[in-house]
Amino acid sequence: MPDKDELIIDVNHLTKDYGYGRGVFDVSIQVHRGECYGYLGPNGAGKSTTIRHIMGFSKPMKGSVKLFGIDTFGHTDEILDRVGYLPGEPSIPQGLNGWGFIKMMQGMRKEVNEERLKYLLDLFKLDPSPMVKEMSLGDKRKLAVVAAFMNDPDILILDEPTSGLDPLMQQIFIKFIINEKKRGKTILLSSHIFAEVEATCDKVSIIKDGKHVSSFNAADLKKIDTKVYILRFKDKENMDKYISSCPFEVVENIPERLTLTIKFQTKDYQKFISSVMGIKLHTFAERPFTLQDYFMSFYKEEKTFGGLGGVVGNEK
Repeated sequence: MPDKDELIIDVNHLTKDYGYGRGVFDVSIQVHRGECYGYLGPNGAGKSTTIRHIMGFSKPMKGSVKLFGIDTFGHTDEILDRVGYLPGEPSIPQGLNGWGFIKMMQGMRKEVNEERLKYLLDLFKLDPSPMVKEMSLGDKRKLAVVAAFMNDPDILILDEPTSGLDPLMQQIFIKFIINEKKRGKTILLSSHIFAEVEATCDKVSIIKDGKHVSSFNAADLKKIDTKVYILRFKDKENMDKYISSCPFEVVENIPERLTLTIKFQTKDYQKFISSVMGIKLHTFAERPFTLQDYFMSFYKEEKTFGGLGGVVGNEK
């Protein structure tokens, strides 16, 4: 029976400094067998750099990176036999059709699992017959997913796995990962999509500018002693009046909708009730505190928003 205490991915104080503040600095990640570990941050924060070291593609300047207790650098061939790796930007030869790419990848594996291949093709509704150069971005992404998982590996290392997939396929992929976790797979999921991480992960690290700013058990997020309330005012006069004396942090201000979102500690609930006395409100309601709220507490200064689930941060 698999040992759930077995340490599968062990990143200890990894540092790779590319200069000008780029790279990763003193990063540590430990993933045990059967866990799904979420690695959350905007593009350019250092997620892919960490994963390249985990796969043995790059040598640490400081610290160590091990898979199955083996130093990854210099042992990539051993790792690839046991890991399903989905890179952030898969490189697929344009001169092949989908079947040709699948056969090529099967030739690099010690085992061929035709039953698993059929399951994945059906699940992701992929026809591998067209030439790769004629495929849409979404179909190329699905082809990379199928190739990564078709030998049913025990370890899944996923770098922005749903990038390029449409919303329906993103949901199918999330359900697939949940099922893989139930089957006992060990998963490292790098993402900037909150819903993806919230739905699948047991542990989460948030990375900013190459440094971990928080690491926590996902279940603990629900215990955070914070309340978020959305207030909708009767008119602009009442909204302006409340804002002028609001004793709490304003999360979002939408004047054209007469809507204000505020955040405060549970112990200040009576203070909140007192603050709205005499203010004419249309409605007010609590919004559950989410991973996105917690993430944004580290990225308040970021101004670029976009994408599914609230992608945050500027491309680097």
